[in-house]
Amino acid sequence: MQRQIFNEEHDAFREAVRTFLAKEVIPHYEQWEKDGIVSREAWLAAGRQGLLGLAVPEEYGGGGNADFRYSAVLAEEFTRAGAAGLALGLHNDIIGPYLTGLGTDEQKRRWLPDFCSGEIITAIAMTEPGAGSDLQGIRTTAEDKGDHWLLNGSKTFISNGILADLVVVVAKTTPDGGAKGLSLIVVERGAAGFERGRNLDKIGQKSQDTAELFFNDVRVPKENLLGELDGAFIHLMTNLAQERMGIAVAGIAGAEYLLEITTEYVKEREAFGRPLSKLQHIRFEIAEMATECAVTRTFLDRCIVEHSEGTLDAVHASMAKWWATELHKRVADRCLQLHGGYGYMTEYRVAKAFTDGRIQTIYGGTTEIMKEIIGRSLLG
Repeated sequence: MQRQIFNEEHDAFREAVRTFLAKEVIPHYEQWEKDGIVSREAWLAAGRQGLLGLAVPEEYGGGGNADFRYSAVLAEEFTRAGAAGLALGLHNDIIGPYLTGLGTDEQKRRWLPDFCSGEIITAIAMTEPGAGSDLQGIRTTAEDKGDHWLLNGSKTFISNGILADLVVVVAKTTPDGGAKGLSLIVVERGAAGFERGRNLDKIGQKSQDTAELFFNDVRVPKENLLGELDGAFIHLMTNLAQERMGIAVAGIAGAEYLLEITTEYVKEREAFGRPLSKLQHIRFEIAEMATECAVTRTFLDRCIVEHSEGTLDAVHASMAKWWATELHKRVADRCLQLHGGYGYMTEYRVAKAFTDGRIQTIYGGTTEIMKEIIGRSLLG
């Protein structure tokens, strides 16, 4: 079906993204996978190309365009290229809204120009060894010391954790406040007591640095409080829908790409003297996946438009996230199976997509959490 949600400007942006990937990412990606981290030069190149800070006001060096369809194009093309390591979506769509929506004028002037140029790489630190989706379990504390915050605690599974120059830390500022006693504290590179642990060894997305972070009596300036004191829970809930939409977009784009390359593979690969595509079972498998992708794409495109217009609610974003990522997981498994032994070889894109995409049903809120959000909205 012909997609109806993009115009000529979106199409031109898509071509620019493809050119950027071909020039600045794909030639270096194998080395980044070996290194376990991408080059900072790639971030600077993304800044020069105008791929960072798409929604940041022009006065701070951004694109000044909050149309989420541009972010969707970016997510789709990076997914098709298998380039999850350069986490522009995290930077643009997850952390960007916190800085632009909650930042003071002084904070915006201090951080956003370099955010848009790629000189500042960002991360958000929520997850702890004993607290994932349950914000009430957060133990990291920020104690008010009058002229500064004293930050203590640890975080784990932090994307961009090694490269990040600016980390938005979720910390407890009111000890007995539960989830409503949390605040967002921005920690900058070089702060005394701020240490990075291991670059964690994952089964996929090898070039995307994911780290442990440690805060030992870190003195953070009072002016680095982002948003309202004890307001982190509301701030996080407000912005999670966009994070989940970004993951959902990558999920359906990944499933569609896997279907595309597997369809070509079964046409070329022969068994029992004829192409695999001539076997009824294979045709049924392809037909089922194509139908599931088409139905999901229709829903996702509707969600993309509604989110661009500011009308998408958290429930439908949760629906999109869990459905698209679970579909991607199923399609990746079935496409690997259809590749036979070759599907288990890392030189084949289906193998890499299988491991790279597996995290999608976990980060940004697990499938189980998405179902809980949806269920509560329906049943109270």
